[in-house]
Amino acid sequence: MMQMLEAGGVQAVTDGQRVSDDDNPRGYYELEKVKGIKEDSSWLEEGKAYKIVSALLFYLPPEKSFSVVFMRRDLREILSSQKAMIERRGSTGAEISDEQLMEKFATHLASVEKWLLGRKNVRFQYIEYGDVVRDPLRQAKLVRRFLGFELDVGSMARAVDHSLHRHHS
Repeated sequence: MMQMLEAGGVQAVTDGQRVSDDDNPRGYYELEKVKGIKEDSSWLEEGKAYKIVSALLFYLPPEKSFSVVFMRRDLREILSSQKAMIERRGSTGAEISDEQLMEKFATHLASVEKWLLGRKNVRFQYIEYGDVVRDPLRQAKLVRRFLGFELDVGSMARAVDHSLHRHHS
């Protein structure tokens, strides 16, 4: 989604610290400051795109307004992707079953959704990862409509690389 937003004309804020690799050949579009959002969110600027993991959304400051494009993906695909990344890096994963991990993540996502619904300063739009892969132009148009400003939806759709959808459920 960050690649789509950038291709569409939104400034994607990243620091380039986490470089592309075999797991994410187009890069991570991350900003290290995001990890410290609980302590300092002064760097957030309107009209720019930031990649923020769901656990950190709780720290969006209440005095600012936000439009959140919330990417959802089948939990089995997430697990498959994470396992492949862990294997490639030669590290070990958590000592927890897939079922337990999926249950924990589902519980977490439910708490995030409840939080989002209770925020007057946060608008959000769910976008399904699989829908982006299947029909990127339709999803780009949905994002443009949600954000409410002109985006180059053709460029957004062309930013989707179907070959990178390697972990299917």
